[in-house]
Amino acid sequence: MQDVKRGSSPRRRPPGSGAEEGGRALAGAPGRHRSGRFDLGIAVRKHPLQMKRPDLCRPKCERSERPYPDLCRPQHERSERPYTLNRRTEPEDTTRAMAQRPPQSREEDQRRRLARQREVAREKLTAHRGMATWGERLVPLGEFKEAAREVGRHLSAEEAATERRAYVAPREDPTPVEGPYGKIAVFGGVYSNHLALAALLEDAQRRGVEAVYCLGDLGAFGPNPEKVRPLLDEGGVLTIQGNYEESLFSGAADCNCGYTDPRDNHFADISYRYTEERCSEGFKRWMGTLPRRRRVRVGERELLLAHGSPRRINEFLFESSAPAPYLEVLLDQERADGLLVTHTGLYWHRHLASGRDVVNVGVIGRPANDGRTNVWYAVVEDRGSELGVELLPLEYDWQSLAAEMRAEKLPEEFVETVETGWWTTCLEVLPAKERAASKY
Repeated sequence: MQDVKRGSSPRRRPPGSGAEEGGRALAGAPGRHRSGRFDLGIAVRKHPLQMKRPDLCRPKCERSERPYPDLCRPQHERSERPYTLNRRTEPEDTTRAMAQRPPQSREEDQRRRLARQREVAREKLTAHRGMATWGERLVPLGEFKEAAREVGRHLSAEEAATERRAYVAPREDPTPVEGPYGKIAVFGGVYSNHLALAALLEDAQRRGVEAVYCLGDLGAFGPNPEKVRPLLDEGGVLTIQGNYEESLFSGAADCNCGYTDPRDNHFADISYRYTEERCSEGFKRWMGTLPRRRRVRVGERELLLAHGSPRRINEFLFESSAPAPYLEVLLDQERADGLLVTHTGLYWHRHLASGRDVVNVGVIGRPANDGRTNVWYAVVEDRGSELGVELLPLEYDWQSLAAEMRAEKLPEEFVETVETGWWTTCLEVLPAKERAASKY
């Protein structure tokens, strides 16, 4: 009797050889497959599907298109890794898989991932130790110093001291000093988030502040920038220019945000084009009338308000990459008791050894890349012997903002940041420490 495997076609035999009888016998009596599985029996005639696609009627291990012979072998005979499906390379698959796990497992994975990111950041910092950046290369610090000596000027000790004094010497600044105030609110980066701006004005009034200051970047990222201007007027907000106001007023080709990475610049260009098209000419002219800096007296201290830094409108002053000696020099040059800036999107406060303060007030246009949906601003007040600085979280209707962004067909990456609190764009500019704390 012919041994016929389940799902396969029998070999043709001459008439009268007994094939018909064997087929009838198999059709009526189940038997065993060679692999040990029970066969329910088949008919000798070919199925129509088998005539069109013979592979579909064969066992998986014998199909020609994607042979997986290991699947038909006993477990102990299979190769160690016959094939790999690396699904964790796709972010959406990773997110879906983590969402299906118990909460404690997800938190453990999150802690493990953040620990690994911090370890990578430390490794990068260690690798840079003793090295200097020369163009696109890392070179030994000694080699860099030798090259600098060859092309630089050789100064005597007296000449070097003179140059140093000239560099840190106070500079003349005709900016008038406003105040004095006992308590002020300071925020940056509205990014067209009119809902957060409305919430801030209510919160600041409840806290009894005497004046409200905005450090620029009224547009970008969010929807319908024209909704911001009426709120600024109603709240009596005193505003300075950011890089967005400077670019929109001058008709520049880009936002002059200061990014160098192509992906960062791609999303920055989308945001700038959207804002530029939806800002009226009157709004742009008004942006051009704003000052680039303000000086405010709080108690007995004179504070300088700038967008990026006193040196450059788009300078990024991150907490990890702004050393205290450099901040002291900035304050010496500007003859100020404190400095308040924004532009980075991340808030921080540092009380210097000289008794002066530097504050990045954060932004209210998007979350601070911390997994929380709220935004941040600062309240500064006179406390006699010291300057009181409070960095405050601000809740607002982020669900409505996300819906409005989708209605305006803004990139889903922007909407995801609003809904999750994690940045998905403009990440490459972050220093190693701030990037290690990011999700992406």
